[in-house]
Amino acid sequence: MAEAADFQGTSPSPARRWLRRTGALLAGVPLLAGLCQLPAAAPAQAADDNGTVSVAIDTLSPSVPTDGDTLTVSGTVTNNGKQAVTGAQVGMRVGPELSTRSMIDTASEDTDSLQGSTGSEIGGKYLQKFAKLTPGVSQPFSLSIPVDKLDLGADGVYQLAVALSGETAAQPWNQLLGIQRTFLPWQSDEADTRTKTTFLWPLVSTVHLTAETGSNEQQTPVFLNDDLAQEISPGGRLDQMLSLGTSLDVTWVIDPDLLASVDAMTRPYRIQGTGDTTTAGTHQAVAKSWLARLQTAVQDREVVALPFADPDLAALAHNGTRVTGSLSQLDEATDVAATTVKTVLHVTPSTDFAWPVDGAVDPSIVKVATSAGADKVIARSDSLKETGGLPYTPSAARPIGGGTTAVVADARLSTAFQGDLTKASTATLAVQRFLAQSLALDLQTNKQRSIVFAPQRTPTVSQATAMAEAITALQGSTWSQTQTLTAAAAAKPDPGATTKVPSASAYPSSLRKQELPRSAFTQIASTQGKFDKFQMILSDQSRVVTPFGRAMNREMSTSWRGRAAEASDFRDDVEDYLDDLISQVSLIDKSETKLSGRSATIPVTVQNYLVQDVHHLRLRLTSLSPNRLEIGGSSYYEQPVEVSGGHSQTIKFPTTANANGVASVVAQLYTDDGQPYGRAVRFDVKVTEFTATVMLVIGGGVLLLVLAGFRMYTQRKRAAAREAEENGPDGADATAAEPENPEGPEDRLTKESGTGAGADDPQQPSDPTPDTPAESADPSGTGERVDR
Repeated sequence: MAEAADFQGTSPSPARRWLRRTGALLAGVPLLAGLCQLPAAAPAQAADDNGTVSVAIDTLSPSVPTDGDTLTVSGTVTNNGKQAVTGAQVGMRVGPELSTRSMIDTASEDTDSLQGSTGSEIGGKYLQKFAKLTPGVSQPFSLSIPVDKLDLGADGVYQLAVALSGETAAQPWNQLLGIQRTFLPWQSDEADTRTKTTFLWPLVSTVHLTAETGSNEQQTPVFLNDDLAQEISPGGRLDQMLSLGTSLDVTWVIDPDLLASVDAMTRPYRIQGTGDTTTAGTHQAVAKSWLARLQTAVQDREVVALPFADPDLAALAHNGTRVTGSLSQLDEATDVAATTVKTVLHVTPSTDFAWPVDGAVDPSIVKVATSAGADKVIARSDSLKETGGLPYTPSAARPIGGGTTAVVADARLSTAFQGDLTKASTATLAVQRFLAQSLALDLQTNKQRSIVFAPQRTPTVSQATAMAEAITALQGSTWSQTQTLTAAAAAKPDPGATTKVPSASAYPSSLRKQELPRSAFTQIASTQGKFDKFQMILSDQSRVVTPFGRAMNREMSTSWRGRAAEASDFRDDVEDYLDDLISQVSLIDKSETKLSGRSATIPVTVQNYLVQDVHHLRLRLTSLSPNRLEIGGSSYYEQPVEVSGGHSQTIKFPTTANANGVASVVAQLYTDDGQPYGRAVRFDVKVTEFTATVMLVIGGGVLLLVLAGFRMYTQRKRAAAREAEENGPDGADATAAEPENPEGPEDRLTKESGTGAGADDPQQPSDPTPDTPAESADPSGTGERVDR
């Protein structure tokens, strides 16, 4: 074109052509450089969609603004790049209205992308400027704007953003470098129909108490550790849950085991140490204060009591129902729940509700949940999903058959405060998202509905703080009103809502992996069987029924999810402690016993190291060689046993020897219903029966001794008579001084053999004196002779 601009009809000179070409080349250099930079800039922008500056919104007040309010947003901006940002300014932007709940979900997934909608900036005096943002340095900001300047339209949820723009040395032009989006619920006037909202406020903890108690009259409880004291101390998780919940209109959902544990801590208690050692607990004052505050907080509020120790209903349904006795544990946990709450808090709780983990249900879970008397199951909408195509979220109450009502909590609201909320920015975003979902739900229809918020069982302090902030804002809003859980369950069901319980295959595999295995329920049943046998023999069963009964409830607790090793250790400790108590009532070992003669008695000693008496026991002695040795005229003989606490008792069994040799004998304790108790003791009895010839020789010897004695006696009488005749009167007087009835040979023989009228027990003349102590607590000596 340059060449054509020359005069037509003449050809340009070479010099002119060179100048033109050189000029064109120089002019194209900047354009070429720009074109070369474009491909490089585009990937950089794509690789850094979130910007080089991060924007954090730490506070947004008020969370739910109304006409006349001034909206204040504060937080920090941080330069994450390698170059300083100059000419920076932070401003507020109002994005589009989010008219559906799913649009809010989508917006929540990407709150800091530069590629999304940003809205128009509210400039002027409502901007905050920064001369320079140094790399790696955070600076605070605070923006305050009257609500009427936001140019909000109809009632609804709006996307609100705080954005920072500026330039860098590499890109010296004003551009968007960072943004953070959140949600602004806007309801200018009171809603025509308010949504009725129920807020569950859970007081649930992990297992803290063991089955072990002290031997003193007070039965001092023993704790696994001192974690509970930390939770209820000022600043602890349960302390904050109580403090926050006190100022809210909520339904308290309480695990009675938590109350029982804190109540036990108000008195002397011990803490497990290493080995068999324990240390004294010192947090009685903290426990008393926490319980007193809770008693005040729940007055005139609805209280729902979970079964004792919050048993894992899903694990029980999937792995425990085939183990005999597992459902009985749930029945017992339900029975003691109301009593525990009444005793500790002095209020009457509702026990009509069952709460499976995360509200996930299937037919077996519903069946187990209602087996102990509950007729309402707290489910969640991501488990019992809507399939009817309703254009709105229906009310929580759903009849699911068999007289059971599913109270379906809203999943979006219930899961809004999960995850790490320790940062103020993440907590603020969670609060605003919760409020946005609630308003969007209310605007779906003019039909009034009942909605339930059921959060995770054990919120952290930061999660609970965010929950309380959101509930406070919602209870002060113009579109929601609070109601109790009982009222939500009794509300009229929506005829179009889903009532079909999902199948077992739909149960989340992630939750199934955390369940107690079948082996756990088998071990619990085994421990229960041992305990039933043990308590039968006790004179005061109350000393063991409560600690062991509640310990076995704790073995099924939901709190063991994700803690399989700790759960197994706890079950082992309970069973080991029970085995130790059972072994305190036992038979003392015996060595080989010698039996001389045809009949004799064999002593067996029962030792009771417990602090209370035992009864309803029978001791059976069985001969394994009844042809050689009979016991009580048969192959076995048994006698009742009652032993005082800390004492022993020796039981004697009559035996008859039929032949010489060694006979094995087994001693075993039995309960009254015929169940073996404790370890059997086996020992040998060596029978050495006298023969008839030996008996004749012994009898002849005895006869000779009697005759010799009689002869000596008569000779003395005759000698005395002759002496009296020879001495005359003087001798008579001397004789008179002698005793008239001196002891004769027969008298001496009678006392030595123990067969006279003064003998306490009739015995055979050949019986030797017993050498086995009646109350000995030590094993019998080798070669002991038995009592006869």
